[in-house]
Amino acid sequence: MVGAALATATLATSCGAAPDTVGGGSKAATAGSAADLGGMDKLVAAAEKEGELNVYALSPDWANYGEMIETFEKKYKIEVNNENPGGSSQQALNAAAKRKGQDRAVDALDLGTAYMQNAKAQKLLTPYKVQGWDKIPAAQKQPDASYLNNYGGYVSIGCDAKAVKKCPETFAELLDPAYKNKVALNGNPTESSSALATVFAASLSNGGSLDDIQPGLDFFKKLKEKGNYVPAESTLATIQKGETPISIDWDYLNLGYGEKLKAKGVDWKVTVPSDGQYSNYYNQGVNKHAPHPAAARLWLEFIYSDAGQNIWLKGFSRPALFEVMDKDGTADKAAAAKIPEVKGTPKTVTPQQEAKAKEAVVQGWGKAVS
Repeated sequence: MVGAALATATLATSCGAAPDTVGGGSKAATAGSAADLGGMDKLVAAAEKEGELNVYALSPDWANYGEMIETFEKKYKIEVNNENPGGSSQQALNAAAKRKGQDRAVDALDLGTAYMQNAKAQKLLTPYKVQGWDKIPAAQKQPDASYLNNYGGYVSIGCDAKAVKKCPETFAELLDPAYKNKVALNGNPTESSSALATVFAASLSNGGSLDDIQPGLDFFKKLKEKGNYVPAESTLATIQKGETPISIDWDYLNLGYGEKLKAKGVDWKVTVPSDGQYSNYYNQGVNKHAPHPAAARLWLEFIYSDAGQNIWLKGFSRPALFEVMDKDGTADKAAAAKIPEVKGTPKTVTPQQEAKAKEAVVQGWGKAVS
C-alpha cells in the first residue's frame, strides 16, 4: 500500500482565431467518451490530426509532469504546448476563461478543487468519461463526468538538514526562533491550491477545523511576526540556493525535490506533521472551448491509463486509481515502495468547504502576512 490511504473528497501559441470556430466544428468537441468517436483508434487518429495540446501551469517537477508530457508526446504524434509551467491554479483558470474561441486556449485543466468548482460554475467544462470509468471509485469522480480526481498527497514540511540544526516535524515547532527567515510556501494561498492546503493544515494544528480556516491565518500571522516566514515562494532553485531552507508543501513535491537535490549535496528531509494532517487531490477536466478537443480527451485517457497513473506514482504522488491498480497488480511496485507510510487519518475538505475557505483566505491573507 502507498502509506495511509488518502481521505477522499466528494467531488472535488499562435494568434487567436474567430470565436466559436476553433474546435467547435469537430465531432470530438461533443464526444462524452471515446466510444462516441468510434473507439480509441478513432480518438487517437483525430487527436494526431489536430497535432497539438495546450496545457497551462504544469511544472515538470510537479508530480512527475515532465515525464507525463514527454511520454505522451512520444506515444502520440502530438506536441504539448505547456504555457507558464510555474503558474498557479488561478492563472490557469483565468487563461481558460479569457481565451474562448482562440486557438491558444487551454485544452485540459489540472486544478485544485476550489478552482475546478469555479471552472464548472463558469461552464468551462465538458463531460467526458475515460475508459474504465466504471472502475473509478465514486468518491473520485463527479457524477456528471465534468471532472475527476487526478493525483494527491499530504501537506508536509521539507527541510535542508545541513542548513538547519534540527528539522521541524510539527507546525508548533515552526514558531521556534531558531527558524527565523527560514519558513516558506511554494505559492500564494489566494491563488495557489497547494499554498491554500498549508493554511488548512495549519488551522487543523491550531484548533481550527475544515469549516474554520481562521486559525491557519492566525498561525501565519504569528510566523510572520516572529520573523520566521519567508515571503519568497519556494522552488527547487530557491532550496538549492539556500533561500528557503524550510518549505511547507505537498509531500510528493518535497520528496521529488529530495531526489533531485541529493546530487547537489542537499540533505532534504520530509515529514508529514502529526499536528496538521491534511490531504487532498488535484483534478482533471476538459475545457468546453478546447481548440484541440480530441487531443484534450486523449490526454485524459492517457493520464488515467495504467501507464499514466504509474507515472504519477513514480513522482511520489498518490494516483486516484492506486487502490484499484494495487488490487489488480498493475501498480508499479517499485515506485509504490518509495512512498513513505503516513500514520493516522488525514482530513480533507468537501468542495463546498474549500470554496468557503478560499474566500476567507483571499480576504485575510494580506492582513496576516503584510
